[in-house]
Amino acid sequence: MELPNCTHIKHRRDGGILLLRIDRPDKKNALTRDMYGALAAHITHATADSAIKVILLTGSEDCFTSGNDVNDFLSQSGDGAERPSFNFMQALVDCNKPVVAAVTGIAIGIGTTMLLHCDLVYASQESDLQLPFSRLGLCPEFASSFLLPKLIGYQRAAEMLMLGNRITSTQAMNIGIVNNVLPAQEVLSHALSKAKELENLPSRALQVTKQLLKNDDRKKIRSTITAEMLEFGKLLESPEAQSIFSAFLNRK
Repeated sequence: MELPNCTHIKHRRDGGILLLRIDRPDKKNALTRDMYGALAAHITHATADSAIKVILLTGSEDCFTSGNDVNDFLSQSGDGAERPSFNFMQALVDCNKPVVAAVTGIAIGIGTTMLLHCDLVYASQESDLQLPFSRLGLCPEFASSFLLPKLIGYQRAAEMLMLGNRITSTQAMNIGIVNNVLPAQEVLSHALSKAKELENLPSRALQVTKQLLKNDDRKKIRSTITAEMLEFGKLLESPEAQSIFSAFLNRK
C-alpha cells in the first residue's frame, strides 16, 4: 500500500509504535481533506501491518487540532460518506490496535470526537476540549451522540453537546474522557511511555481485549454515524448554519 505524502501529517516509527503528528500550527492544526486522507491511510495500513503494535496520535506543542478547516470543509461536495473525514473516522473505528492520544492545547470539534475512539488519552494542564456543533447550527458527528453519554452520563453529555462550551482537561479527566493530565512538556513523553508499555505486551491479547471492550458497541457506533451524517448534511444546508459559516468567513 502506497502511503500519501502529506506535508501536515508527520509520521515516524519508534519500534512497533507508529507516531502520527498533526502539524499545521499556523492554522491551529485545522484539518483539510488531504490531512484526513493521510491519517486514514496510515491508520488503515497500521491496522493491517503486524509489525505495528500501537498508534500514537498527537499534535503541535500548543494545539492538538482546532477541527475542520472551514474553507476546505465547505468546498467539499458529495454526501458524508464521501468526505475524507468519514474515511479517517472509519479507519479509527475499525482499528484493532491500541490507539493512544497525546493532547496539548485545544481539541475542538473532531479534535475531541476522535478522542472518544482512542483507548488511552493524556492531556496537558492547558488543554481545552470543545464540541461546538450546536453553536455552528450542526449536530454531533461520528457517534459522539452515542459514545459521550455512555462515557460520561446523559446530563454531562447534553451540556457538552447542546451548550457547546469548552471544558478544561482537568474537567475532562474528572468525567472520564481523559486518563491523566500533565504539564505540557511531559504529555508526549508520558503517552509514549504508555505506548511502549503496550508495545511490550502480547499484541494478540491486547487486540482481543480491545475487541471485547468494543464489540457490543461497534454496530451501534456505525448506525449512529450513519444517522448523524444524514442529519448533519441536512443541517449544513440550513439557513442557520449557512449564516453562521458566512459570518465566520467574513470575519476571517
